Amino acid sequence: MTDIPRSLIVPKNITDALRTVIFPGSKEDIVKLEMPQEIRIAGQRVSFSLVFQRSDDPNIESLVLECEQAIKKYIGDNVEIEDNISVKFIHDMERPVLPNVKNIIAIASGKGGVGKSTTAVNLAVSLANSGKKVGLLDADIFGPSIPKMFGVEGERPSGVKIDKREMINPLEKFGVKFLSVGFFVDADSAMIWRGPVASNALKQLITEGNWGDLDYLLIDLPPGTSDIHLTLVQSVPVTGAVIVTTPQDVALADVIRGTSMFQSKSIDVPVLGLIENMAWFTPEELPNNKYYIFGKDGGVKLADKIGIPLLGQIPIVQGIREGGDSGMPSSVDKESITGLAFAEIAKKVEHRVHLRNIQRAPTKKVQISRK
Repeated sequence: MTDIPRSLIVPKNITDALRTVIFPGSKEDIVKLEMPQEIRIAGQRVSFSLVFQRSDDPNIESLVLECEQAIKKYIGDNVEIEDNISVKFIHDMERPVLPNVKNIIAIASGKGGVGKSTTAVNLAVSLANSGKKVGLLDADIFGPSIPKMFGVEGERPSGVKIDKREMINPLEKFGVKFLSVGFFVDADSAMIWRGPVASNALKQLITEGNWGDLDYLLIDLPPGTSDIHLTLVQSVPVTGAVIVTTPQDVALADVIRGTSMFQSKSIDVPVLGLIENMAWFTPEELPNNKYYIFGKDGGVKLADKIGIPLLGQIPIVQGIREGGDSGMPSSVDKESITGLAFAEIAKKVEHRVHLRNIQRAPTKKVQISRK
């Protein structure tokens, strides 16, 4: 059919289209069952929530796809609906730790030195560039670098009392709210903390941060696997993990261990994909030249081997290092080599999160018993 002009799309168009979607096993359409809620229209962009009774409903993925198809058929092919249907549940008995945060993404690496924190910062900025509400928590307790990367070393977050609770206001820059343990310690002091002390510091930043409404909270984890990782998955329901690596074999071997931890039966956090950092060297004055200093496509091959998506490859350019040192992340410049690369990765992360949310029930906090 002919596309409805963008100025004429109204909520009734959406509900009329959704009346053609019948809930499996019944004769009722999803509108009569009051499943579509919070319908929003902005130009050709349509979004809404689809509310289910149970988090283990086997029809979640198929109904989301049917809704997308029905809206395109009724409204027109130009309507922007893909990845814009949020799945919610009536009977989720567990009260969320961060009730206003839609998705919690762990940024992890098998080893240090692969540019994990740089990747976390630039991914956060790129998500914010796309209009998302983004937070970033520096959980790299033993080597916090987020304050330097945002150019706010020496600053301290302010406190605020909310419902008789003392909360910490995150700092905000480039559209990203962020907190780091680095704000609360002497930058020149070594971080020698025993596991319980470090874990408690992380819990405090999570539970006492005044994060507000967020589409994504990215959590920059320490390299490897440690008590911090266990504390995270026990404290909050992690939507998924993104693994950062470099192409050389020594880094790739550690990726397998890190991925296995998240995918283990006791933790069961979905791995959204792999980012290959330092994939090649590109001189900024010669943007079409590629020099494979650390080997070629190691991350590409590993992602295929272990069956996780490759979210993208980030080249080495001088601007990334300069941006991290100067407090101006390179992805702030959307048209730079790295800005464009991270923008593409941000889109893929959003898509992977959407698929994860319609294919699986919400993640629960992990219950781990130690013998």
